[in-house]
Formats: sequence, structure tokens, C-alpha cells
Amino acid sequence: MFENVSRRQFVTGSAAAIMGLGLVGCGGNGGGEGGDGASSIKVGIMGPHTGDNSSYGLACLNGAQLYFKQLNADGGVNGKQIEAVVYDTKGDATEAVNAYNRLVQEDGVTGIVGSVLTGPTIAVAQASVADNMPCVTPSATAADVVTYGSNYFRACVTDPEQGRVMAHFASEQGYKNVATLYLSGSDYSEGVNAAFCDEAESLGITITTQQSYADGDVDFKAQLTNIIATNPDAILVPNYYQDDGMIVNQARTQGYDKVFLGVDGWSGIYGGSENYADAANLHDCYYCCAFSSSNESETATKFVSDYEAEYGEAPTNFCALGYDAAMVLAAGLTAAEEAGLEAGSDEYKQAVIDGVASGTVEGVTGSISYEGTGDPVKSSLIITFAEDGAEETFQVLEA
Repeated sequence: MFENVSRRQFVTGSAAAIMGLGLVGCGGNGGGEGGDGASSIKVGIMGPHTGDNSSYGLACLNGAQLYFKQLNADGGVNGKQIEAVVYDTKGDATEAVNAYNRLVQEDGVTGIVGSVLTGPTIAVAQASVADNMPCVTPSATAADVVTYGSNYFRACVTDPEQGRVMAHFASEQGYKNVATLYLSGSDYSEGVNAAFCDEAESLGITITTQQSYADGDVDFKAQLTNIIATNPDAILVPNYYQDDGMIVNQARTQGYDKVFLGVDGWSGIYGGSENYADAANLHDCYYCCAFSSSNESETATKFVSDYEAEYGEAPTNFCALGYDAAMVLAAGLTAAEEAGLEAGSDEYKQAVIDGVASGTVEGVTGSISYEGTGDPVKSSLIITFAEDGAEETFQVLEA
């Protein structure tokens, strides 16, 4: 059960470390056989495929690989096959820059899907400016990511936008008093929290308390005791699903039976190989994201079917964002190929960038276009949970 709402109206009123679709030898021209006569186009995919945040990186990788596989089966780009070179950044900024340098200097890619997490992506964005390398991150949401050069784009909406969306959702639902619990030192969590609080207060919502915790904490009793004492109508928890699940479970144990609000880091909190929150505790929980397998649109339904056939499980928000990031990059590559430019040349890379900036793709997370920045103009979803923990689309916020 869900409704369509204009976002503008709403806001204003064990995997291997290195995997690929076909790993190729080193080369500097971006094509399998060199120059504009190449039979293939090399692209990079990078993200955390091992470590604490590997679930995000692997989801984005799976989505991107599925898109390129389907694109190749459909004839590729200008008759050329996409060859993906994949690197594991391990969620580390230094590893991400090292991977970027290998992709550019040794593998000769013409564009990159990645990275995934904010910190490593910012490091890559800074390094990529001098090369004017076309890059599309599926999921790095911090505002700074696309500010270093016109070559960087994202398929997701920003942290501040997510915070503002959830503030308006809280206002629309009639929540008068809201508390927050965020991860101290996290650009993602702090960015969403700050934007939410600023927007909520402008809408007349009282922020009863802002509590924080440190990375690695697993006991939130003290923070939750302080929060519950303020009797909030809702609690914003803008973190990743592992922490969010523990927080929700512990809050329910402490007797808090009201609403939780979240953002796209909640994707994957229930289902898959591990449930991070009990299904019974996810009642009255809402979060915003770009995609859910519960979305009944024709495009989303087909993607879910294709993804399940390829990987044997339902896709998450991050799988869909990886798919759409690959689609965005491919649209830019198509523009450069149609211009007859030499792959890997400065003119080719600029044509890819211009093609992305001026084009529109119909992705599985909605229509995606860019209006003068690397931030997309696109729709969002508000997701809630059924009694069995399954996600349900509560609301669609159109761009």
C-alpha cells in the first residue's frame, strides 16, 4: 500500500576480492584492441568487497555486473563489448586511490563505477580531477563527493536530501517531538542528522535530544534511556543497518514502542543471510531509499526477476543503485562512441562526461538526469515493514 507524491511538493509544503565480467590485460587506450577500432571498452568497478561494509560493495558490484552483462548480450556499446576490471577497496581511502591509479595507469579504463562508501569515494574524486576520468558512484551520499570536478556523478541522492525528506515525512505524519541517535565521526550519519534537525526545526518539530555513539559500540542502553526519557514521537537513526538493527532491538526491549525513522543505510536490515532486527520490532519503522523489491513498477519488477535469476536472491537498494550507476556510465560511453572519438583520449573522456550530464536514463530506481551538477534529479521511496519483516513501499516521492 503506497501513494505517489511529488518530492518537490513533499519537501516544499564471501566473495573474491577481485572479480570481473572478463578481466583483461593492461593497456592505456581503454579498448581491448586499441583506439577507436577496439572491439571492447574497458571500465572499472571498485568498492568494498571484503571487510565490515562488504555487503554494500558486493551489492553494488552485482548490480553493475548484471547491467553490463545484459548490455553486452544486447550488442554492447556501438557494437563493442564492455570489459569490467574490478578492484576491492576494502572500504579504505588509500586502497581506493591505489585501485583508481591501477585502473587508469595500468588497465586503461575509460570510466569507473565507484567507489561505494563516502570516504574512499571522496579520495577517488579528488584524485580523478586531474585525469578528467568519468566516474559514477552508486551510493556515496555525502555532499562533497561531486564538488571536486565535473567528471564525478552519483546515482543516489545526498545525505542532506535524505535528511530533509525524512524531516518532511515526520512533519506530514504529525510527529511533534523527535530524538536522534547517530554515529559520531561518520560523515554519512552526521550529515543526515544535521540536515534532518535543521529542516525539522524549521517545520516546527522539537528535537528533544541528539545522542551519539562511537564506532564499534554494541550497547546503546545509556543513549536510549536518555532518549526515551524525553518521550519522543519518533527516533531518527541515520546509520548503517548493523547498528540500526541493534538499536531497534534494544529500544523495544527498553519499552520504546513508537516510531523509528531512517535513511538508505537501513536497506538490508531484515532478510538475506542475516536479520539484524527482529521482524516483530520493525513495526512503525520507516526509511527513505531509491529502490525496494516491494516496488510494483514494471521496471522494478523486471529487475527483481532478472537479479533473482542471476544471483538467487532478491536485490537490495544498493544492487539497484549499482545497476543504475552502470547504466548512467554506459549512456556517456554511448555518446562518446557515437561521436567517433578515440577511446581513452581527452576528447573521448569529455564526451562521456558531457553525455552523462546532458542525458536521461530510465533506471530501475527511476528516471535519472542531471541539472548542472553531479547530483541526480530522481524519485525516492519511503519504505516500511510488514509483520513478517518484509519491506513494503509506503510512499513514492516523485522528482
